[in-house]
Amino acid sequence: MKRIAIIPVRSGSKGLKDKNILPLCGKPLLSYTIRQALESGEFDKIFVSTDSEKYARIARQYGAEVPFLRSEENSSDTAGSWDVVREVIHILEEQGERYDEIMLLQATSPLRAAQDIRQAIAFMHEKNANAVQSVTEMDHSPLWSNTLPDDLNMDSFESKEYGNLPRQLLPKYYRLNGAIYLIKREELDKQNMFCDKCYAYIMPQERSIDIDTEFDFKVAELYMKEDEKQ
Repeated sequence: MKRIAIIPVRSGSKGLKDKNILPLCGKPLLSYTIRQALESGEFDKIFVSTDSEKYARIARQYGAEVPFLRSEENSSDTAGSWDVVREVIHILEEQGERYDEIMLLQATSPLRAAQDIRQAIAFMHEKNANAVQSVTEMDHSPLWSNTLPDDLNMDSFESKEYGNLPRQLLPKYYRLNGAIYLIKREELDKQNMFCDKCYAYIMPQERSIDIDTEFDFKVAELYMKEDEKQ
């Protein structure tokens, strides 16, 4: 059984410039995901896919492998993470390397723990699953949400079924948190990642921050500084 972790870090982030290498508590953002993958002890290879030699040098400094840069086709802001993963796997297989399980780890989830990686893998084997994706409970129930008309009238905003129920009685909703995606090799080339026998690995909200904005970055830093005090 061989397993690879793939960490995609594109250099052309538009929302938060160079967010993948911005210093978070003194270290580049992507270093946290590399460290978690290394500490888990679960991978035969930890691979960073990037379009930037600068990013590649930083990744190597923290212990990841970057034997080649990603293609121009997969360096645009329209390229999906799974396109990047497939590119890496196909090139490695052409070079004679084959992996049975592939974990996609986004650098924008620096608060995941090595134990999350280990537990997600154990959970996959326990379920005999084809894929596992990490989720977290939503902060606010979508049952208390609605669209608004152009005139912002709220006459029909509240649900008749759920509007007056206390939060504790509402059904729980979960969202993908972007921290962990684990899939068997034979499922990778399928277009739908919610394949047959795909299961949810539930993570707590405090380890589920996905950095996309400066606000997210500041929240993640606060959590990290709080952990350091404990």
